[in-house]
Amino acid sequence: MGDFNKWNAKTHPMKRIKGGVWEKIVMLPSGRYEYKFLVDGHWWTDPKNEQTCYNCFGTQNSVIVIG
Repeated sequence: MGDFNKWNAKTHPMKRIKGGVWEKIVMLPSGRYEYKFLVDGHWWTDPKNEQTCYNCFGTQNSVIVIG
């Protein structure tokens, strides 16, 4: 979830694919986006993305810039 879908868990659900990996492909226009993963009721930043920023809850979101 992220600011690209107004943090709506139902808009872009991930799907489990071969090898037990979860994925979702989302086409986004250029811009800066904040996002997090919601796993079993717990929020997680992207472990493969070191770019983060603090949010209004005092925790961090992952950040991606699409150019």
